[in-house]
Amino acid sequence: MASRNQNRPPRSPFTKKDGNEEVPLDKRRRIGGAGRMVGPPVSSRGRGRQAFTEVNNRQDVTATSDVGSGEGSECGTVEFTKEEVEALLNEKLKGKKFDLKGKLEQMTELIKRLKLCIKWFQQVEQNHVLEKEKLQSSMEAVEKKCIDTELEMKNKVEELNVIILDLRKTISSLEDRVAKEESDKLDAIECHRKEKEARVAGEKLQASLSVELEKIRQEKSAAEQKAASFEDMYKRGQEYNVSLQQYNGKLQKDNETISESLKRVEKEKLTIVENLSNLRCHNKALQDQLASFKASQDEVIKQKESLSNELRCLRVELQQVRDDRDRQVTQVQALTAEVLKFKEFTGKSCAELDNLTIKLNALEETCSSQREQIRTLQHQLTAANEKLKMADLSASETRTEYEGQKRIINELQDRLADTEFQLLEGEKLRKKLHNTILELKGNIRVFCRVRPLLPDDGVTEATVIAYPTSTEALGRGIDLIQSGQKYPFTFDKVFSHEASQQDVFIEISQLVQSALDGYKVCIFAYGQTGSGKTYTMMGRPETPEQKGLIPRSLEQIFQASQSLQVQGWKYKMQASMLEIYNETIRDLLSTTRSSGLDISRTENGVPGKQYTIKHDVNGNTHVSDLTIVDVCSINEISSLLQLAAQSRSVGRTQMNEQSSRSHLVFTLRISGVNENTEQQVQGVLNLIDLAGSERLSKSGSTGDRLKETQAINKSLSSLADVIFALAKKEDHVPFRNSKLTYLLQPCLGGDSKTLMFVNISPDPSSIGESLCSLRFAARVNSCEIGIPRRQTTVRPTDNRLSYG
Repeated sequence: MASRNQNRPPRSPFTKKDGNEEVPLDKRRRIGGAGRMVGPPVSSRGRGRQAFTEVNNRQDVTATSDVGSGEGSECGTVEFTKEEVEALLNEKLKGKKFDLKGKLEQMTELIKRLKLCIKWFQQVEQNHVLEKEKLQSSMEAVEKKCIDTELEMKNKVEELNVIILDLRKTISSLEDRVAKEESDKLDAIECHRKEKEARVAGEKLQASLSVELEKIRQEKSAAEQKAASFEDMYKRGQEYNVSLQQYNGKLQKDNETISESLKRVEKEKLTIVENLSNLRCHNKALQDQLASFKASQDEVIKQKESLSNELRCLRVELQQVRDDRDRQVTQVQALTAEVLKFKEFTGKSCAELDNLTIKLNALEETCSSQREQIRTLQHQLTAANEKLKMADLSASETRTEYEGQKRIINELQDRLADTEFQLLEGEKLRKKLHNTILELKGNIRVFCRVRPLLPDDGVTEATVIAYPTSTEALGRGIDLIQSGQKYPFTFDKVFSHEASQQDVFIEISQLVQSALDGYKVCIFAYGQTGSGKTYTMMGRPETPEQKGLIPRSLEQIFQASQSLQVQGWKYKMQASMLEIYNETIRDLLSTTRSSGLDISRTENGVPGKQYTIKHDVNGNTHVSDLTIVDVCSINEISSLLQLAAQSRSVGRTQMNEQSSRSHLVFTLRISGVNENTEQQVQGVLNLIDLAGSERLSKSGSTGDRLKETQAINKSLSSLADVIFALAKKEDHVPFRNSKLTYLLQPCLGGDSKTLMFVNISPDPSSIGESLCSLRFAARVNSCEIGIPRRQTTVRPTDNRLSYG
């Protein structure tokens, strides 16, 4: 029968006894020399080493004074460096083999220094917690200030956007008005073009009249004979000529007034062009349009100048016609018929001239309206320019203020990044110190993981799991609420339902790395059926994001072993997988099992092959006749995991569609040799997926499932008995009550690094089982199993695989 005292490492006396015992003179000298040889001299170590030497110097003080008072007086001033802690942890016993008194004195002194070191670690951890709270409060204040500045900037940007929209609307309205003015001016140009066409038609008519006058000259001889008879008609024609002269005078006056009005229009247009040229400097958006408008006005001016030239030509031609008429006064008497025809033609020209005067009046009206519109547009442009100037000033002020706020925000972000980096570094140091304290205490580490709600759980408003937000319990605490009563628990790490597989693996990656360094590592998952144990350990290997701890740990080990080849390390790895089904060990990698023959199963009452568990004197565990496979790559491991998953015993219950009906144990034995230093290490990695605890009333198991449930609950209750015995530090620990506890004996009572995952279901119907699991995990977390020991000694090669 294994006992508690057998599992603990032997206690080696290191320090002195009380000063009342007499020690021989030569032995006192040897002990004093050993105490002085713990570290280098004070002058070569600096400030931190001086504090450690004060602890060494207390060896002489304890001989004459009380030990407790000496510790209390110097505890506040002791400081340790990393080298001193490593030297303290690696300090070996000195003295003769059978000098038990000297070894006892060295052991007591080492224990005192270890207590001082642990107190110093606790004080450092408290200081880090206080500093973290201060940094969080400062971060919250900075974030609040950043949010306020961002809101102010957003409001100012919105106001500027509103102003810019108003300015754009006014500019668009001005553009529309300018386009309308351009269309009106195009209409006026079209009227001028029509007038020009009418004058061209009058010129053609005059040409035809000149041709007819030539004909009249030819008929002059015949007309002279008839002149006498037409004297009376000549007088009337002369009177008619006088009226025509008066009418021509009026036409000349009208033409002069029209030319003056055209000159005024030209002057006004010149002023408009100058005003438009000034407006181009103020509004770049209207430059192209105003330039086109100026060009069109220049064309209109040219057209008007051409029209004035044409009118001058017409006046000259009219003067010539008058001269010809004066010369042919004598001939007009004979040409009454032709004069009547000419009168008809002149009547048509009068009508055309009336139309021209009407059109000129309309042009004058349009020009006057355009002048008024241009004035209004000028006023609007000046107002818009003033608004633009004000907007530019406010925008420049806002821009400078925004740049200042942006600079402040960048500085705050830099400070926030530095603070976050310091927090991360402090958290890493806290975890390292926490792990060191746990290793010094020898406790089993416990991680808690809560799975998310599944569709089969049903929708409920009641929340049975809460996570405290205090600084001390953040990420480590979990509250279970049952019937309005809250049950708080604190573990080494708590993962909520939002945590991914990668987040969980990051926390255990350093523990997995310890297997390559020569430590025994054990990680097992505990919890009720359907709480996510198999998903945590195995996951879904075909999906990279959902891989469990077993495939991820193996990938890390192979990658790390390949990277260590540069330093001269060569590793040999052996893997095996078994399950404990109904208190029977089954080999999951057996070739006979994969071919359909289960030699470990008891069929028809005839027992099959039995696997026996053996422990050697070095604390290693071996299973006889178990299949052990040499693995060299992650692909081989993946194929082994797939083979084992197909061979594992699973079944359907009312609580889980695919419930694991056995305890799965994966073991990887690592042997490493450094060719440069000739150092050898032997590490073991045990990854265990326990079957889930369940109640018969909920699972509804019958027949074979009932037997499986009874065997699972019996082995888990045996595990609880072992944990309770370890927590109470009883002399006898019942490891042999089940195959599971006997297989895990080196992990629970030896010198390995052990981590337990307790998986919790958030379903309100499982609140009772969850509470029992959390209480069991808290009891496990308080167990002390001894300080982990690194295996670096050379041992004979053995093909059997160790579980301890």
